[in-house]
Amino acid sequence: MHRDLTPEQVRAFFDGHRTVRQYVTQPGGSPQRLPDDELDAILHAAQRAPTDATAQLYSLIWLDSPEVRQQMAELTTNLHIATASEAFMVCADAHRVKRILEVSGRQPGHWPAVGVHFGIGDAVMAGTNLLTAAEMLGYQGCWIGGVLNNLEPIATALKLPPEVLPFAALTIGKSAEQTPYRPRLPRPLVIHTDEYRAATDAKLTEGIDLMNPIADRPGTPGDWGKLLGAYFAADGGMEHREPKLVELLKRQGMLAGTPAK
Repeated sequence: MHRDLTPEQVRAFFDGHRTVRQYVTQPGGSPQRLPDDELDAILHAAQRAPTDATAQLYSLIWLDSPEVRQQMAELTTNLHIATASEAFMVCADAHRVKRILEVSGRQPGHWPAVGVHFGIGDAVMAGTNLLTAAEMLGYQGCWIGGVLNNLEPIATALKLPPEVLPFAALTIGKSAEQTPYRPRLPRPLVIHTDEYRAATDAKLTEGIDLMNPIADRPGTPGDWGKLLGAYFAADGGMEHREPKLVELLKRQGMLAGTPAK
């Protein structure tokens, strides 16, 4: 039976969230793995996540062996995959439900766009449940979008079948760094009532000013617009990642109108 928390306790818990890339390790630098009961608890939490139409359109690949961890660390350019207590590849998975239909004597339908839509939703909810449970146990973690750096080699290395998409990697462990509290945009910019309300230039500028400290570097004040530009501006990182994602969606049969390769 769980104990109800007060609103202040809920705020305090989520204010304690940090994104961590440096983890406490064994003296020789190998991962300090979770005890079996704690690992079981966070995996239980992942499986208790909400899902659309009962389908559970996700799979988590637990990265267990040092060799696989090192390979994923290099392919994502996130070396903490090799040193975190635990690491996972969080995938959208429309493959398994179609196999279940076949095994139960039913013809699977054709819904690649829906598979991406609900598969990513299910994957994110399962991964978020896992990370939240880990934080309840005193750990921190990091979502890793660097899977987009080498999508096809990752899918090949993990032997992902058609209609399975690696969405993000996720690491957890005890923090070995002092991570600052990071700001978020003002609530009116992200929470809308009854209908979407486009922000004025002035309100967006206020939001940028509030977010600038997230880009602080030693001796250099933060510039959030510059940080976003490195990712999302013309010729930024996301433009270069886009073709790789489209190609993998085609290969996996998850782009509408294209069969799996």
